[in-house]
Amino acid sequence: MARFRYRMQSILDIKLKMETQAKQDFANARNALDEEEQKLEGLKQRKAQYEEKGKELLSGTLNLMDISENKQAILRMEEFITIQIGCVKRAEARLETARRQLQEIMQERKTHETLKEKAL
Repeated sequence: MARFRYRMQSILDIKLKMETQAKQDFANARNALDEEEQKLEGLKQRKAQYEEKGKELLSGTLNLMDISENKQAILRMEEFITIQIGCVKRAEARLETARRQLQEIMQERKTHETLKEKAL
């Protein structure tokens, strides 16, 4: 019996390599999103700490300089949080793009595998 040789095997091999690369890109985008979300959570926690400190400052002996610095720190944290939310959204967009690319490449690979099975 003759050995089966799929004449588009090289294309299928390339599709497999592309899928592996797309999976790696997707994983990298997911890790980047996780990092951005962790940074955002850290900023929110710092803001909460500043707010707690502000409550303590208002309940004890009033020191206007400390209260003013605390308010400025809270406002600055709000700015940082707003910026970080933008970073998270950009990371989510990159993740979605990587997901779509991975999905398309997987479909192409499955199509070629189906063609190979039919040729067999």
